Amino acid sequence: MFVSIIGAPQSGKTTFFNALKGANGSGNGNGQPSIRIEVPDARVDALAKLFNPRKTTYSRLDVADTVAIREGELKNETLDAKSLQQIRHSDAVLVVLRHFDNGSAADPVGDFQRIREEFILADMVQTEGRLERLRKRNALKPQPALQQEQALLERCLAHLESGATLATLELSGEDDKRIRGFLYLSRKPMMIVVNCTEQKVAEAETLASQLRERLPGHIPVVAACGQLEAELAAMAPEEQGAFMAGYGIAESLRGRIIRLAYDTLGLISFLTVGEDECRAWPIRRGMSAQEAAGTIHTDLARTFIRAETVSYEDFIRLEGFAGCKKAGVWRLEGKNYVVQDGDILSIRAGG
Repeated sequence: MFVSIIGAPQSGKTTFFNALKGANGSGNGNGQPSIRIEVPDARVDALAKLFNPRKTTYSRLDVADTVAIREGELKNETLDAKSLQQIRHSDAVLVVLRHFDNGSAADPVGDFQRIREEFILADMVQTEGRLERLRKRNALKPQPALQQEQALLERCLAHLESGATLATLELSGEDDKRIRGFLYLSRKPMMIVVNCTEQKVAEAETLASQLRERLPGHIPVVAACGQLEAELAAMAPEEQGAFMAGYGIAESLRGRIIRLAYDTLGLISFLTVGEDECRAWPIRRGMSAQEAAGTIHTDLARTFIRAETVSYEDFIRLEGFAGCKKAGVWRLEGKNYVVQDGDILSIRAGG
């Protein structure tokens, strides 16, 4: 999972990035200001106690900061190439919106609309460039595959010109696959965090709810004070509880963003266990057992035979594999089995 934090100048996005980073954040090695956050999972903790493995691995969320987005930069391609590519390769974007005065009145809805328009305009420029090349090639020597691509991109361009994002364009499964490689910005799932003042922390949920009603679509919104969250993240764990209680903060920003990202991206986790490693593997909800096997190693998907599976709840309740087999809840599933959150899987594969 890779999320880019974006926002207008002075929105506080880097403050939120630092709050997510905290004292223990580690870089993900891609050369950008970034962190890798382990996703807490009590199921992995419990399994690790049972198996005492040599290694315990949690799901991870990579979060990267970006330069501030100014009006016209994406359309005119003046945003630095590294930041633009980073956003394009993100699984989702976290948009930070200012809800405090800093010499100019706060306008979170207007700021969001401007970023949304920048994404649409950048996608239009990208599509027009590709269409120009396709039309020339098809005029010289028509090719069915290129003609299909041209027709699809003309649909995309018309949709964008209407002021709509490509996330709202209905596509067949085949067309969806065709345009994935374009990494369109306006197709990215979005999450919003409203950066409010310390005085507004008690009203954070109300602010989030009000903004959610004023935005197009069904974009998830949370609100927090970036400065307070950054201070909280820098504290020792034993100090954090009193600080949160004093300001009425029920949950740290890190926990909220992890859950928000999972929900926005439609993620669940399956589990693998053993003396070598207990591990949580994030996958998209609805993935098959064969696809899930491929997240462990591509060869496992290619040579997939069966998946031994049992739910985490049954495994704990029946005290291990032996009890699950005796109760008849341990089972073999084929490649089309839809993996459920918390499934413990062992993949059988051929040579």
